[in-house]
Amino acid sequence: MKVRFFSPKFFAAVGLLGAVALLQPFSLIAQDGSHNDAQDRSSSNALEVRDAQEPPLMGAHWAREFAHTARPRRSPDMLWHNGAIMTSSAVTAIYWGTSWTSADPKVSGLQSFYTGFNNSNYAKTSDEYTGTNGQVGSGNTYGGYVIDTTPASGGSQTSAILAEVCRAVPSPASDGYYPVYTDIKRGNAGYCAWHSYGSCGTTPVQFAFFFNLDGDPGCDPQDTQTGHPQGVAALANVSAHELSEARTDPRNGGWYDSSGAENGDKCAWTFNVPYVKFSDGSIWRVQGEWSNAAYDAGTGYPNSSGQRGCLDGH
Repeated sequence: MKVRFFSPKFFAAVGLLGAVALLQPFSLIAQDGSHNDAQDRSSSNALEVRDAQEPPLMGAHWAREFAHTARPRRSPDMLWHNGAIMTSSAVTAIYWGTSWTSADPKVSGLQSFYTGFNNSNYAKTSDEYTGTNGQVGSGNTYGGYVIDTTPASGGSQTSAILAEVCRAVPSPASDGYYPVYTDIKRGNAGYCAWHSYGSCGTTPVQFAFFFNLDGDPGCDPQDTQTGHPQGVAALANVSAHELSEARTDPRNGGWYDSSGAENGDKCAWTFNVPYVKFSDGSIWRVQGEWSNAAYDAGTGYPNSSGQRGCLDGH
């Protein structure tokens, strides 16, 4: 759900995770595995987070034990909130934490995920939505990844993750989406991931945060057929959720329902088929995404509340 009014349960979930101090010496590893001292933490761009206020935590992908069931209402359709959407998305992944290396199977697995997401039938399930800047587009380019081997911060502060994006990517793109994968375990936090937005200098950016979900039953899609390692499969499913929400509601003026639920929230932890094929031929066990058009026509599959508006493009 989109978190505007934080419940005591939410604070209990996130309060257990302290943020690690951000401004400490570090180095980046480029996608070829070499250290890149030119992109170090001393970059002035790293400190140019325009808005001093905490960016909003949006589209939290709640773990199974914290999952919310939609309340019956006259219409569960999402509404447009007079803002922009993403007509295309340019993804650069950031791997943050002392344990990351380019040999980690999650790095290569997510590269395949983001490459195959481009113009896939799965991506097209969100293309019906429009905003002030046009229509959501299924074009998704993958620009590689950056590895930051300093200690990562937990996801309880969105500003910490935005600051990491601004440090790790000195020249971000305005249509950029920057998923930050940490090596921090979820612990007692109630969510697996979330997305948000902000600015690096004068450039608006969209970003997301992800825990290390290895061996985490609360964030496990229970993939038994694709052959992906459990940790890769878990991150792929929550990545599908957050990227789809960022495309349809990148900056809090897009599409969500009257309770604040975005398209990923409304179909969380529901799977219509064992796996979905992406445009590069890779297969993934990923949840569906909410479609107003499918619900109105009665052609979607049901979410956890029995509302038939979910599509997975299979």
